[in-house]
Amino acid sequence: MPNSKPLNRRVLLQAGASAFLGIGLPELARASTGRTPKSVILVNQTGAPSHIDTLDPKPDAPVEIRGPFGVVKTRVPGILFGEHLPLLAARADRLAVVRSFAHKDNNHTAATHHLITGAIQPGVRFDKPLSRDDWPCYGAGAAYFGLGRQGVPAAVTLPTFLGEGPLVWPGQHAGFLGPKYDPWQISSDPNRADFKVENLKFPQGITVDTLAGRLELLRLVDASQRILERLPETGRLDDQQKRAASVLAAGGVARAFEIDREPERVRDAYGRHMFGQSLLLARRLVESGVRVVQANMGRVQNWDSHSNNFKRLSHDLLPPLDRAVSALLDDLTSTGLIDDVLVVVMGEFGRTPKVDAGNSGRDHWAACFSGLFFGAGVKGGNVVGRSDKIAAYPLSTPYSLDDLGATVYSVLGIDHEAEMRDRQNRPAQLNRGKPIQSL
Repeated sequence: MPNSKPLNRRVLLQAGASAFLGIGLPELARASTGRTPKSVILVNQTGAPSHIDTLDPKPDAPVEIRGPFGVVKTRVPGILFGEHLPLLAARADRLAVVRSFAHKDNNHTAATHHLITGAIQPGVRFDKPLSRDDWPCYGAGAAYFGLGRQGVPAAVTLPTFLGEGPLVWPGQHAGFLGPKYDPWQISSDPNRADFKVENLKFPQGITVDTLAGRLELLRLVDASQRILERLPETGRLDDQQKRAASVLAAGGVARAFEIDREPERVRDAYGRHMFGQSLLLARRLVESGVRVVQANMGRVQNWDSHSNNFKRLSHDLLPPLDRAVSALLDDLTSTGLIDDVLVVVMGEFGRTPKVDAGNSGRDHWAACFSGLFFGAGVKGGNVVGRSDKIAAYPLSTPYSLDDLGATVYSVLGIDHEAEMRDRQNRPAQLNRGKPIQSL
């Protein structure tokens, strides 16, 4: 804000406790430990990809197991990827693969809940939809434990909300913690030329900068919770826009959505498609201070390949993913964010080892599958766990999606065994897994 002056102690006291305490836990953590708070990007391959055709190929298995794809040597001797991940293979020294994830639920909705919350769905049944009985997603957990700060949401989910007709996938919000902790949901393709976030739009004549200036002035004389009601221009905003206004006023997150500010070469590196631009937007959001970004790679069940598995993977799914994730790794490295952002790339389960010859597809398989990790101190060139000769079951200690959740919360600086309280003030343990120390 032009011509602003440093705030002295008296002004801070006059501004009210709510504005002062808006510093938030991340800043306090930085001050007390000297460590930069870490963020997480969960790249959700919704519908679940085949681990055998991507991160855990079995070139010596019979053709009905290995399928028609070949393999590509990675930068790390002895580690092979599927042939349609050449860019990630060339960066294998900077990433890690876990090949021994396993759980017991082959249902998309329940398994997705497990993936994005780190907990088994309460009252799980076949295709149980989204409800306020769900466990909170990672972003909601981050918000509950104070990782959001004034002007910056704790979590954003993009670019789609997972649903199919009346069935909406569970685990996508704060569940039993209540809507106060729901992540921001962006439902617009950032690759579109007209990309914008509808609920972040201001009335005619109001911009991020002008609103920020007015909010700053009012912050000095009133509690931040009442600011919006005192602005006549924002009186015309609907409830959703009011919730967004204080965040927009901070400027950084608002500008993070202005993806057209990125140099053309950077946008091209990620790929001019939804996968690529969603991951570029995810990088912009964590750079602005968002702690958890869930980037859904496609519409609901986009990777669900019961039929035509190999054509869909080789033409539609793996090339854009390979390019986008590789660009994200390079971008985080070049911008210096790589130590402060954990990236997880995986789906809710794997696919059957044996190919369905009639449909050229693979079905659901939760008994063994893989995940890709980098950033936030992950050891590059590392393969954690191993599967049997047809990738049907882990030969080493299996890791559950609870363990994934414990890992995510540990990176965020949250005690994964911490107690939380639901809307009726009943206690619950955040997570019951163990962090994957081998990463």
